[in-house]
Amino acid sequence: MAPGARLPVDGRGLSLALVAGEPSGDVLAARLLSGLRPHLPDAYFHGIGGPNMMAQGFESHWPMDKLTVRGLLPVLMRYRELKGVQNQLRDRLLAERPAVFIGADYPGFNLGLEEQLKAAGIPTMHYIGPQIWAWRGGRIKKIQRAVSHMLVVFPFEEAIYQQAGVPVSYVGHPLAELIPMAPDAGAARRALGLAEDANVVAIMPGSRMSELKYNTVAFVQAARLLLQRDRSLRFVAPMAGDRQKAYFQELVAQAGLQDVEIQLLDGQSHTAIAAAEAVLVASGTASLEVALFKKPMVIAYKMMELEWQILRHFGYQPWIGLPNILAREFLVPELLQHAANAEALAEAMWKQLDDAPHRQRLVQRFTDMHHSLLRDSAKESAAAVLQVIERAK
Repeated sequence: MAPGARLPVDGRGLSLALVAGEPSGDVLAARLLSGLRPHLPDAYFHGIGGPNMMAQGFESHWPMDKLTVRGLLPVLMRYRELKGVQNQLRDRLLAERPAVFIGADYPGFNLGLEEQLKAAGIPTMHYIGPQIWAWRGGRIKKIQRAVSHMLVVFPFEEAIYQQAGVPVSYVGHPLAELIPMAPDAGAARRALGLAEDANVVAIMPGSRMSELKYNTVAFVQAARLLLQRDRSLRFVAPMAGDRQKAYFQELVAQAGLQDVEIQLLDGQSHTAIAAAEAVLVASGTASLEVALFKKPMVIAYKMMELEWQILRHFGYQPWIGLPNILAREFLVPELLQHAANAEALAEAMWKQLDDAPHRQRLVQRFTDMHHSLLRDSAKESAAAVLQVIERAK
């Protein structure tokens, strides 16, 4: 294809490039692809992605796992490798000139790639705006240079990008569509082999190995303390994969916590949350999932001490948990780093389990939050992509 050539918008021969660097982005991009495919049945979707994207007919030129790394120091240690992949993909896309490039989250990698592609005249989109409202607000300058059109999943983000002169569309949060407005706790407990009236607590220390490393022991120690208060409690812990499950078990054994009975689940995180009376959850998207299931929770997070000392100075808001950020108040407790010790976690969880009026208030607040995030995200995001392609003709 000659440099600068444009492809027909009816989809025949049309090329769209996407990059997702971790499982959450893979799910996000797959949802977008499901909305695009009916409009562009013959288009070639390619780049870097995971199994959910490939199920939509996407071709991944590198395994997505090659990009999946989290945390400041781990990224620095693998910088040259990641930069090499970025450069190779950039050169390929500059030669091919796709109709649009879409970065699915993963801003450290995607924004740099988008900046180079946009400078060469290739339209660029970014799906899920980086949390510049929480930290690193100066990143908006790079976004202005890098992104032709931003897709955001929280209503308040539209105004931020509009004020910065970045074209933007609010498309709703895909999780709001996947999670039922009124979850069936009894059915979820039956699915896990538990009694319908079981007093279930879900513990979710994270899906990444680094999160498991720093969160697991304190979470399980908190479970032991809760059991001392109420022997009827039943604990479930969804595991993201076999590696995570084995590592969780190793950490528990090393800490001498094998006496704490926890039902480990292969995936099934939504079933675990639906079944639970309350959830102890690592900060991140999982906390939003818990809110959409209308469950009380305690949000906690621990990390490498050096990383904590660096990152704790960058935040702009008093909250780190998405439910609290969306509510603009501490709806649920947040315990971070040294504060996330077993005693404090257990005490905070007990209050979530024991305070019935608080639980009812949370159900109403989380229901309102759910409605505010509910859109047909596949349809809305696909429409925005098609508009960008049309404008670039």
